[in-house]
Amino acid sequence: MKTKIQRYGAVVGVKPEKVARYKELHAAAWPGVLAMIKKCHIQNYSIYFRTLADGRPYLFSYFEYTGENFDADMKIIAADETTQRWWAECIPCLELLPDRAPNEIWSPLEEVFHLD
Repeated sequence: MKTKIQRYGAVVGVKPEKVARYKELHAAAWPGVLAMIKKCHIQNYSIYFRTLADGRPYLFSYFEYTGENFDADMKIIAADETTQRWWAECIPCLELLPDRAPNEIWSPLEEVFHLD
C-alpha cells in the first residue's frame, strides 16, 4: 500500500540583521532536531531564502508528511526539549507576518499546482 503524502508550504519573514545567523544555524542543523523531524514523519524538508526588490527577506519552507496524525506529531515535536532550544535560537531571527494566525510562526501557503 502506498503511503499518503501531504505536502506543506509556508512563508515567514526574516529580520535583515538576522539573515546570516539563520543561515548559519541551518548550515549545521542540530542532529537531535533532525531526528525528531524524521521520527514525526516529515520528509523532503527544504527551506528557501529570497530577498524581495524592496529589500525584505523571506523564507519559504516545503515538506512532506507521511504520518497518520499531523496534529499529534506536531505536538510531539513541540514538546521535545532539543527542539524547544533550537526554536529559541531560530525564532528571534524571524519577522512574523502580520496577518498570521495567533499561534503561528510560519504562515501556511495554499497549494495551487502539483505534478508528480
